[in-house]
Amino acid sequence: MINCNQFLGVALLLVFIACSKGDSNAMDPITNQQTEPQETANTLTAYQQEVIRYFKDIALGFEFGNATRITRKWTSDLRVYVGGEANETLIDELERIKNEINELTSDDFSISIVNDSLQSNYYVFLGSADDYAAIYPSQANLVGSNWGLFSIFWNANNVLFNGHMYVDTERANVEEQKHLLREEFTQSLGLARDSNLYSGSIFQSAWTSTTEYLPIDRDVIRLLYHPQMQVGLDSSQVESVLETILLAE
Repeated sequence: MINCNQFLGVALLLVFIACSKGDSNAMDPITNQQTEPQETANTLTAYQQEVIRYFKDIALGFEFGNATRITRKWTSDLRVYVGGEANETLIDELERIKNEINELTSDDFSISIVNDSLQSNYYVFLGSADDYAAIYPSQANLVGSNWGLFSIFWNANNVLFNGHMYVDTERANVEEQKHLLREEFTQSLGLARDSNLYSGSIFQSAWTSTTEYLPIDRDVIRLLYHPQMQVGLDSSQVESVLETILLAE
């Protein structure tokens, strides 16, 4: 970082260094490497451009099916009920995930965990694949090859209103269970596509056991749940909105 109190040069040579509001040699949140100084405040940084690219990879549509590639998200609070063979480790982990997401949202959306299934609009099942399939028969042909799954439902306005997921606590070890819980739950926010771009990302398409969000993951979550981000936006509309948000920050 440039220190504005330093004097650089020799006699009769004055060098004035104008310090911007931001860090002119900041660390890249993706790679943790030093970035190059940016020319102007009205131009997106390389990292911001990458955030837009990653957002469009993750937040438009689904991996499977023919759903339109547009934004979808919850506009009412997400009320989570946990069933199956709940254990203290995963309950604590879900609480941690919930708190992290709530800190990132700014459009009045929030997540809570409820004790009454009748008050919930999202069901987290912890247990065996067979027991999950018994509750949701439509998942029977998927659970055999998937240790975690999620399903979300939206209305005619592309607003998410209901969903469910499971974590297989029989085949996956504890660390893998924590990863699956974070991945499936986060994707249930409307961030439903995988990507192979960042190995440490919760959205990584290859198998991982990461239990933390990368900075770029956090940015994708917060931008979907930003007041200016609406449902039903396609790729070009999303890009315009994201540019507006990021340039104002």
